[in-house]
Amino acid sequence: NDKKFNVGGDISLLSFNLYAEVPVGEKFTSLIAFRRSYKGFLYNKLFDEFNESSSSSTATDAGFGRQSEEVTVSSYFYDLNGKFTYQLNEKNKFTLSVFNSGDNLDNSSVLSAGGFGGGGMGGGGSLSSTTTDLTKYGNWAMSGQWNRKWTDKITGNTSASFSKFTSNNENSQTSTVIDTNDNESTVISGAFEYNDLLDLTFKTDYNWDLFKFAQLQWGGFASSYNIDYQYLQNDSITILDRHDNSFLAGGYAQTRLKFWDYRIEFVPGIRATYYDNTGKMYYEPRASLTFGITDELTFKAATGLYYQYVTQITREDITSGSKNFWVLADDETVNVSSSIHYVAGLTYDIGSYLFSVEGYYKDISNLSEYSLRFNNSLLGTSYDENFLNGYGFSHGLEFLIQRKAGRLNGWISYTLGEAKNHFDQYSDDYYPANQDVTHEFKVVGMYKWKRWDFSATWVYATGRPYTAPSGGYTITLLDGTTQDYYTVSTKNGLRLPDYHRADISANYKILGGKKGDKRRREIGKIGVSVFNVYNRKNVWYKKFTIQDGDILETDVTYVGITPNLTLSFHLR
Repeated sequence: NDKKFNVGGDISLLSFNLYAEVPVGEKFTSLIAFRRSYKGFLYNKLFDEFNESSSSSTATDAGFGRQSEEVTVSSYFYDLNGKFTYQLNEKNKFTLSVFNSGDNLDNSSVLSAGGFGGGGMGGGGSLSSTTTDLTKYGNWAMSGQWNRKWTDKITGNTSASFSKFTSNNENSQTSTVIDTNDNESTVISGAFEYNDLLDLTFKTDYNWDLFKFAQLQWGGFASSYNIDYQYLQNDSITILDRHDNSFLAGGYAQTRLKFWDYRIEFVPGIRATYYDNTGKMYYEPRASLTFGITDELTFKAATGLYYQYVTQITREDITSGSKNFWVLADDETVNVSSSIHYVAGLTYDIGSYLFSVEGYYKDISNLSEYSLRFNNSLLGTSYDENFLNGYGFSHGLEFLIQRKAGRLNGWISYTLGEAKNHFDQYSDDYYPANQDVTHEFKVVGMYKWKRWDFSATWVYATGRPYTAPSGGYTITLLDGTTQDYYTVSTKNGLRLPDYHRADISANYKILGGKKGDKRRREIGKIGVSVFNVYNRKNVWYKKFTIQDGDILETDVTYVGITPNLTLSFHLR
């Protein structure tokens, strides 16, 4: 708001949010917002009532006990946003943006089980295990921007930004096993990960209106990266300790051309980047086409080559769910990845209704993954060799039907997709990628009645693939100690259960002023919502523990039915 002071926010059983808009004079505006989640007394009573943990036990093929226990996610987050704008004059505007966020995710659990004793021990032993599964991550970001209107036809936008991402993950386990002879042994194991990413970027973009039917757009950019990653096992064995630094710079140019009474828009362009870590230039041609066949029917298509230098690697973790971490590509242990995109679709827009269908295909080269499954020992091994290089593809169709206006509106969307990878170390054939979801379906409905807004959502998705231990065994080493090992199923040969849930909500508008006054305006809302109405226990990922040759399986689930009450307000 550049005219008057404004303040608003909301408070609910889950979180609170506050914001303020503060203009100073005629040239300066500011917006500050803060949000924080929590679990208060009332919410805890509701949450505990609707989200009770449950467990079940099944037998392994060997006849020993196998315990399965559900773990419900507990978490909190916060974020802070600030935006400050100074309009110097009609040609110059300066903006400063600040962002900070933090997330804490706790999946820790305690498991007790009986009927163990693999290796002919009669199944009379017992196990108690405490698992610590903590993930903390957050962001700091700041950017300054200068918008300049150089002439009536040339505009520019120049910015400098800083961002820092931090992620810490601890997944450790303390297990105490008592065998049938009352012999007690305690094993402490686990994994610890620390990942920091620092990004300093400068870029400038320009737009030149050459003619009514043509624009020229160009710009330049430069970035400096510093990424640290540490991966330790048992809090003592350092698996990876990477400290990556690099610099990249480049530019781009494209033209936006319009033909045939502006029914056809064609945008060809090229991007060139120099990457310091490899000492190479990378060229990325791209093009898009929009064709208005009629006033209602539009055809769109695009293609392009894309390179990625700051790469998110999948670290295959069979027992605790695979994790991702950031590194810089170097074309030695981690290759610069690339993909070619092909997209085409039709849109039919007839006012209140929109129908669209779009198809896509992506050919991906130089995928990277990290796995320790091929090591026989944690001693005397060069872990840098465990970066794997592969390739893959993804393709699919997306359908959308939307009603955009009216008292009743919403949309129905469906996606049919396939994503597959190929790594020689895992298989001779393609296998489903981690993000492979065959079917995705979503229905959203919204209805307005007087001062009420109602909405309902239902989502469905095919279960994602995962890899699991197919069997466990214990080996007695030469020093008399024992070590648990496991065999592995086909890469991503198993699927999590399908994901689906329904959400509903209702909001009642609060009006200020006297009843009957036509100038009354909205000053707030009272909202009631229920997340996961029918309490579907959707599985996020599975965790496995090997004890005396037995496999312990744990489902880490998303929250179940979660009611919420929200009060919102705003001054203007």
